[in-house]
Amino acid sequence: MDDTIRTALGRGHTIDMTTIGRHSGKPRRIEIVFHNLDGRIVISGIPVRGRTRAWIHNLEADPRITLHFKGPVAHGDVAGTARVVTDPLERRQLLTGVARNWNRTDIDLMVEASPLIEVTIPGYAA
Repeated sequence: MDDTIRTALGRGHTIDMTTIGRHSGKPRRIEIVFHNLDGRIVISGIPVRGRTRAWIHNLEADPRITLHFKGPVAHGDVAGTARVVTDPLERRQLLTGVARNWNRTDIDLMVEASPLIEVTIPGYAA
């Protein structure tokens, strides 16, 4: 793994993320923010009650994920595996860190309605 990407993984920022469409089988790329919480790479989103994001459905069907670094710190792609976080206690623990990063105070809503995944990247350990 490139040292600049390893450094970038050590702190959260905006990246692009590619999942594989669960019906089409085609790559689906979106811009999103990742967080490094004590060495754990997590991706969440704004809470919306009653809505599951397409990228969550895609990752439930196929957990392969690619993170695309495009900023001033690093350029390049990293493949990994995503796990959708569903356990309420684990969601609260991780989303508390996300809420802190985003200066949010609605942690109960986030636990209830935010998408949340943890990404494992081979060869990366904080």
